[in-house]
Amino acid sequence: MNITLNQPVETAASIALHPVKGVDDPYRVVPSGSAERRSYDVYCDASLPQGELCETLRRAAYDLCRQAHAEKHAVLQVDAVGLDVVLLLAFVEGIQLADYSFDRYKSKEPFHIARLDIRSRKLNAAQLETYRNLWNRIFWCREWVNLPVADLNATRFADELQAVASDMKISCEVYDKKAIEKLGMGGLLGVNRGSVDEPRLVVLEYDGAGNNRTKPVVLVGKGVMYDTGGLNIKPDDYMQEMKSDMAGAATMASVLFAAADNRLPVHLVAVLPLTDNRPGFNAYAADDILTMYDGTTVEIINTDAEGRLILADAIAYAVQRFQPSLLIDAATLTGAAVRAISTFGIAAVQQFAEGPMATLKTVGEAVHQRIAELPFWKEYDELLRSDVADLKNCGPAQAGTITAGKFLARFAGQTPYIHLDIAGVAYFGKPQSPYGFGASGYGIRLLYDYLQSTAVK
Repeated sequence: MNITLNQPVETAASIALHPVKGVDDPYRVVPSGSAERRSYDVYCDASLPQGELCETLRRAAYDLCRQAHAEKHAVLQVDAVGLDVVLLLAFVEGIQLADYSFDRYKSKEPFHIARLDIRSRKLNAAQLETYRNLWNRIFWCREWVNLPVADLNATRFADELQAVASDMKISCEVYDKKAIEKLGMGGLLGVNRGSVDEPRLVVLEYDGAGNNRTKPVVLVGKGVMYDTGGLNIKPDDYMQEMKSDMAGAATMASVLFAAADNRLPVHLVAVLPLTDNRPGFNAYAADDILTMYDGTTVEIINTDAEGRLILADAIAYAVQRFQPSLLIDAATLTGAAVRAISTFGIAAVQQFAEGPMATLKTVGEAVHQRIAELPFWKEYDELLRSDVADLKNCGPAQAGTITAGKFLARFAGQTPYIHLDIAGVAYFGKPQSPYGFGASGYGIRLLYDYLQSTAVK
């Protein structure tokens, strides 16, 4: 979709936005005129807090876009001359979210909006360009997560990331299996044992703060390219959509690329462990004991608790190499996160990072990518105690998201650490407003805006 600013098109379907107080519904989309000369009036409740109002505008835009698709309106024009920029961009965001679909394998390309013109006195070209850069990366993420493993395995994804980084002149290191063996990453290597495809470890670095003088924020993303569950194989209903189990890695790479596109004054590193988890002839098994990067031994209770194993190696490596000021991981890690808070936000825990977590939650409310912080009491540590190793890779069914976070926090040591479980929001098996169907890119805007808010001035 080509987005232009103050370049009106005579044949465009027009949209007028009306934030007003006292409306009965959160929003209404009212079409008028003929299908050939369509106009839309969008009314929304201006009394809502700004974060909720922005989400309301996204959802209104989603509904409007569905109507525009049905009537084949290829050009839209938003009349928002005096509207606040934040509200305007939220509406535009909703149109883009609704217009996206994963079309790569369709013989006939579905209808899409070709152009959206924005009439505004408050939005300037630089703001629009920043917005474009961010959303291009969100769409890149959605494409990556939607791809099947047959076309995007660990080696191919590493190649893609390296190509993007090369074009942007960003540092990118790719470690192959031999290099990972040399590092001693027993978690990543163990999970990979059942696969026909080699693992990869990708390390991206962008220093917008200048000459590596500041300790970086490290972003670690789970990159399980496809998760069968291994020998503890998943039931049919749970196997579907497991191509999305690398959404954490795609999210963190996209955040770093967006920060570089917009030259945020931040020092960022992304550490991305990549493999699939299959029940091959040499697959790791329950009762195995793996030795991790930092020397910790882990008793395997369930091979379907694989994501935390590859993340633990990446976290320990990042802490040892980069001494980060803050480490954040994102992972489609536990079904328990979905059972706890459904598909309405991110389940999270933190260790030594009360301030960053508070800021992240505030940003989450503003962009409506909300965080539910779970307790992290020391009693949960007991649920991972092993009789034969330093710890188990998973505990009982109760508090599954918390114990997964406890497992990972062990490898972060004293580093300020935040764990984001995006299992409920990274991929939607049924269309969900305003994200639609499939990969959502949820979390990129949250982390980008957090980094922007805390950047060196």
